[in-house]
Amino acid sequence: MTDQTEPSVVYDTGDGYAKLTLNRSETLNAFTPDMHAGLMEGLARAEADPACRAVLITGAGRGFCAGQDLRDRDPRKMDGPPDLSDSVGRYYNTLVRRIREFDKPVICAVNGVAAGAGIGIALACDITLASEEAPLAIGFSRIGLVPDAGTSWTLTRRLGEARAMGLALTGGRLSGREAADWGLIWRAVPNEDLATEAEIMTAQLARGPAQALRLTRNAIRAAADQPLDDQLELERGFQGQAGRSPDYAEGVLAFLEKRKPCFAGAHDEAEHEK
Repeated sequence: MTDQTEPSVVYDTGDGYAKLTLNRSETLNAFTPDMHAGLMEGLARAEADPACRAVLITGAGRGFCAGQDLRDRDPRKMDGPPDLSDSVGRYYNTLVRRIREFDKPVICAVNGVAAGAGIGIALACDITLASEEAPLAIGFSRIGLVPDAGTSWTLTRRLGEARAMGLALTGGRLSGREAADWGLIWRAVPNEDLATEAEIMTAQLARGPAQALRLTRNAIRAAADQPLDDQLELERGFQGQAGRSPDYAEGVLAFLEKRKPCFAGAHDEAEHEK
């Protein structure tokens, strides 16, 4: 059980990356305002650190995140119904936008149960890995709520309306293996391999061409909402920026010299022209 004096989110550093661990294992890392604040602070710290070029989010203990801590919503202890639109807007929407707009790759390792908003946060990351047996539970309807934390948006775009509707209306669940088979997440791996594989992947991205990775993330996200001609023009502009970076020159030299590239990091076009 997590000691009450411990932070609700633990910040560690790895090989060029930051690791944020949800640290309320006694509640399966259910969300509280303090944990929201801890995640936001961790992301801000990682973004401000020039030595950090990627972020890994995972959970402590046997769960990733069980969603909202419902002990804070006990109707027997409240004067009336809560204004959930306020808490969703103040906490979950803010966190999802922060992850989606983050300037460095964000990887999520779902090490155990992910439920409710915990799934929304996991799927907001750029790459999501999960333990093969980890249950991903779309349980909102089971407590009289609708999907939030971007879950309805992500489920529909990745799975299509039929599967998204079935999961959301029935409060269904998928194992990590099923989620990968359905295309909801990137990969499912054996539980004993998850932490190592997630850290290897995060370190690999941290060593990559930071500007090219950022532009690639932006291009993939834009593709869902615009026609081909607009996407072609976006790719043209992004490729122009990438081609002017030292990372592109290094990548070509490494290819020609038959060696691994050693990328310098993010360099915006404006920085090169100073």
